[in-house]
Amino acid sequence: MKKLLFSLLATLLTLSLYAQNDVTTFLGIPVDGFKSEMRQKLIAKGFTPKKVGTNEYLEGEFNGTDVHIYIATNNNKVYRIMVCDANTQDEANIKIRFNKLVNQFENNKRYTALDQYTISDTEDISYEMLVHKKNFDALFYQNPDMEKVDTLALQNKIREQLLEKYKPEQLENPTEEMNQEVQAIAMRIGMDMIFKKPVWFRICESYGEYYITMYYDNEYNHANGEDL
Repeated sequence: MKKLLFSLLATLLTLSLYAQNDVTTFLGIPVDGFKSEMRQKLIAKGFTPKKVGTNEYLEGEFNGTDVHIYIATNNNKVYRIMVCDANTQDEANIKIRFNKLVNQFENNKRYTALDQYTISDTEDISYEMLVHKKNFDALFYQNPDMEKVDTLALQNKIREQLLEKYKPEQLENPTEEMNQEVQAIAMRIGMDMIFKKPVWFRICESYGEYYITMYYDNEYNHANGEDL
């Protein structure tokens, strides 16, 4: 079993994909906890609370752009920070802004992308959004913080899955097949963990003008039908 665990840890430390206590962050703040706590942390970062009717948000500058920030919760736990451009732009400029953001994320080592999202110069955004209902999105994932990796939880999770196929005494004398199984399980766990930290953005339209909305999501707190 020790050989199996060594193989497991080597694989996961190489992949950097498992961090049980690791969640999406926004400006270094975990997207977690209660709304009031998140609100105070954002105010400490320099954002100003605003209220228009029943609409509450925070106002400030993010990544060189004036924005409005909204805090979304599920069961009183924060699961999303939504960052909306405060000002709209025409089609040509929003395409430039979108592609610039894509480039910034692609060149940030804190993020991983599974696809290419740059909009071509020939793309007719207004036509595609109006006629074909196309969304112009870009999806990235924050890489795990290795300081938060819970190796004990890792071992237990792998052991549970191995015991579904092998007997305890078999694990004491692992075969090459078992080591390959560890690799496969590690990969499945790793992909599941990284998918819990998505950061994505979308072009939105308002009266013929456009703006970007960004979403920092903590999928651990997202509704999964548990209240149904």
